Amino acid sequence: MSRTLNRSSWWTFGILNVVVVLAITFAGWYLLADPSTSPLDVYPLPFNAALFWALLFVVWSGFNLELFGFASLPQPRRGLTVAAAAIVFGIAMTWLLSEGLGAVNPDFAAAREGGLGYFTGALFVLFGFSTYVMAVVNWDHWPWRDLGLGQPQVGWSEIAFLMLPTILLYVVLGLPTLSLASPPGSALLDLDTLLGWYYSLVVAIVLTGVLWENWPWRLAGSRARTAAASVVGTLVLGTALYFALLATSKALLGGENTRLLGDAIHQFPAQLGVCWVAWMIVWANAFGNKPTHLGGPVNLLVRGLATFGLAAATFVAYYFLAAEHLLHEPPVVGPIAGNALGFMDWFALVALLYIVGFESFGLPKPAEATKAAEPVADPAVHP
Repeated sequence: MSRTLNRSSWWTFGILNVVVVLAITFAGWYLLADPSTSPLDVYPLPFNAALFWALLFVVWSGFNLELFGFASLPQPRRGLTVAAAAIVFGIAMTWLLSEGLGAVNPDFAAAREGGLGYFTGALFVLFGFSTYVMAVVNWDHWPWRDLGLGQPQVGWSEIAFLMLPTILLYVVLGLPTLSLASPPGSALLDLDTLLGWYYSLVVAIVLTGVLWENWPWRLAGSRARTAAASVVGTLVLGTALYFALLATSKALLGGENTRLLGDAIHQFPAQLGVCWVAWMIVWANAFGNKPTHLGGPVNLLVRGLATFGLAAATFVAYYFLAAEHLLHEPPVVGPIAGNALGFMDWFALVALLYIVGFESFGLPKPAEATKAAEPVADPAVHP
């Protein structure tokens, strides 16, 4: 029997997970992406493109399909299989779009200047983060659960039926910002604003669906009304978060750096937002979504403030220290270097793979998790 931590050990368990995830994140970065140490020469693209598609695979397999086909495997084989499948999928999709579709449509071509062909294909994933994550954390697999379906029918139904709205969002909002055929000014939003605003919607989805246990949308009543409320509410809350994260980014970066960034500052709600999402993922899965005992509103407030505080500190540490001096990323303006949408998404992928895919393999489980996993005496009374 594995050693059990004491009852206050959720902190210890969470911190140990963060240490392991950071160690893997930095080691993988130096091997695969670092402009100075990696032999692959794939920074920032196509590395970021493959990374985004790998994240979408984890969403599909881990969220929509609930690890169907993987869950029966023992650890660490399960984690290794999920990680290998995610990496292969990410590389395959990047290659198919850049070399396959790119051969007939120059928008996606690998040879496009600045790696924009890779980025054009990978931009689809941004919209997938909203539709496919929302279907799980805000809709709770509505309406497929209500039809009596189980896995993998639930997951495949979500993946198939949500593909159309995801493609529509990509074609209407995303593709015009990067397409060679789009006349100047024809896109509804410029690329920087689109990234900043739409990623703020993703932040709203994760905040309400994961950290706040689907509050306030669950107050709508029925599952159908809850799903509808989450769509409308995410648009409102996400837009408000865009302006709040934009103002916060300006304050954290400083007035002179904000001036030097110019219109690019409108992308920074996404840069700060990805730090927040990464910490929300870690907080919910490694720290047990604490606190849970202070009463509903206080629990939600503390979780939000704790993760946002970690995100703001990470944002500052990344842009003013880590990106240039530890990760060897090129400068942007003044003392600012790097792009958090690359490294912090890499951190988030490693966190999901280790904490969820590997189930924190090798770490002693906290007492409450061990107690919850113990078999009950009467399964008829405790299904």
